[in-house]
Amino acid sequence: MPPERRSRMRPERRARARPDRKTKMRSDQKARAGTGGPPQKAAPSSRRTPPAHPTAAAVSITVAAAAEERRLRQQNRLTLEEDKPAVERCLEELVFGDVEDDEDSLLRRLRGPRVHLHEDSDDSEVENEAKDSFPPQKQPVWVDEEDDEEEMVDMVNNRFRKDMMKNATESKLSKDKLQKRLKEEFQHAMGGVPAWAETNKRKTSSDDESEEDEDDLLHRTGNFISTSTSLPRGILKIKNCQPANAERPTTARISSVQFHPHAQVVMVAGLDNAVSLFQVDGKTNPKIQSIYLDKFPIFKACFSANGEEVLATSIHSKVLYVYDMIAGKLIPVHQVRGLKEKRVRRFEVSPDGSFLLINGVAGYSHLLSMKTKELIGSMKINGGLSASTFSSDSKKIYTSSEDGEVYVWDVNSRKCLNRFVDEGSLRGLSIATSRNGQYVACGSNCGVVNIYNQDSCLQEANPKPVKAIMNLVTGVTSLVFSPTTEILAIASEKIKEAVRLVHLPSCTVFSNFPGTKTNISHVHTMDFSPRGGYFALGNEKGKALMYRLHHYSDF
Repeated sequence: MPPERRSRMRPERRARARPDRKTKMRSDQKARAGTGGPPQKAAPSSRRTPPAHPTAAAVSITVAAAAEERRLRQQNRLTLEEDKPAVERCLEELVFGDVEDDEDSLLRRLRGPRVHLHEDSDDSEVENEAKDSFPPQKQPVWVDEEDDEEEMVDMVNNRFRKDMMKNATESKLSKDKLQKRLKEEFQHAMGGVPAWAETNKRKTSSDDESEEDEDDLLHRTGNFISTSTSLPRGILKIKNCQPANAERPTTARISSVQFHPHAQVVMVAGLDNAVSLFQVDGKTNPKIQSIYLDKFPIFKACFSANGEEVLATSIHSKVLYVYDMIAGKLIPVHQVRGLKEKRVRRFEVSPDGSFLLINGVAGYSHLLSMKTKELIGSMKINGGLSASTFSSDSKKIYTSSEDGEVYVWDVNSRKCLNRFVDEGSLRGLSIATSRNGQYVACGSNCGVVNIYNQDSCLQEANPKPVKAIMNLVTGVTSLVFSPTTEILAIASEKIKEAVRLVHLPSCTVFSNFPGTKTNISHVHTMDFSPRGGYFALGNEKGKALMYRLHHYSDF
């Protein structure tokens, strides 16, 4: 090797340079010739001696060479820095620190402080390293004092918030108070706090029980997805069936349609002086029996609560016919002692089957015993009486007046418990209560149906409706709740196709009923089957139209 190249070699490379292979082989041959024996084989690998450790001199030479290399690198960096402008050097010092620091210290400063936790933990090493790499939480540089101030919400200029004002001083409310007010309105509309919104109900099962449930779920097969029991809103799965009175057609107006409370039977009555019973199968609906009443155009017919009797009244008569279905006898009630009414038309039967309520003239309503048909007492309101109904527990009576007022009566004492004005109503036409005791629906002559909470009707002087249904434009003459209180049927006999089905509790109308191509005509009466599987309505053309609701069972 030329001396110039040898001098340029690094000290560490010269220290670790291997000896020449030819020189080594000659020395080995000389050693074997000196012994005078044959050439010996190399020792096995297991017997070979380990290589000798580097000497202290070699280590010192290596450290010196590394220091010399760092010094040269630093000198080159400083040379480059002298050529940079002063502004650039100042910016680099602000970002990276002092330029005289070495690369290792710069990398340590960029990584940031590492926080080591000395507590026992079950986390893996990878999770600990990830936690250590998080930068420290920084404090905000600037805080706006207006954020701490409570923002006020205008209540007057918003038509939705205006109804939630309790007095004139609440023109502006804070966000917290408005949130509490909205919560109160929701609970008032729902009749209390729903089960899904209760926060105090927590699961008390232990972790072992939850693990066992998971194991049980993973060890079984089958269909774990079931349909919801509540009726969805929007689209109603409904099918048009054969008319209930298809085997006894008529052209007279249907005044009453009602399903039997316990049997798969529907009753149809009208102005043709006949009451007919049909078996409901959704296909042919065979006729069971027809009762003809001479010169007695039926205004209303109704089953008794136990389903053993049929009561019927006429348009221009004060006679009440009672048909005993068990004995097959027709019993006329010509005169009720103490009842001084010239005509008996509208009546209601209590859900428990104990009372019969007859609507009279001049604001009178008369309470009779269902068993004996004797007068118990009378109640009077201001103005004319338009409609009445019993509560679901048969302990209260709701009456609607022609002046737009609603009266609540106690059945036992026959005293008025409360009296309020139906909001926006000029004249009441119909009223109905739900079977679960939650809602009261009031229909007016302007086509609006107000849905109230029954508790508010008993306790408040001016109760606010939960919802006002404005899908009809003429007077609402018929109202009926489904047995499950998930549907409210509303109808007007003034114009054709004026019938809607309202979903509860959302108070929205099903968009696919009655549809575009229908022959419903003027609706005079409606009813649901005991389990809500069928919906029937009687129209002006003498047809008792019937529909199948697929969400519910038949009967």
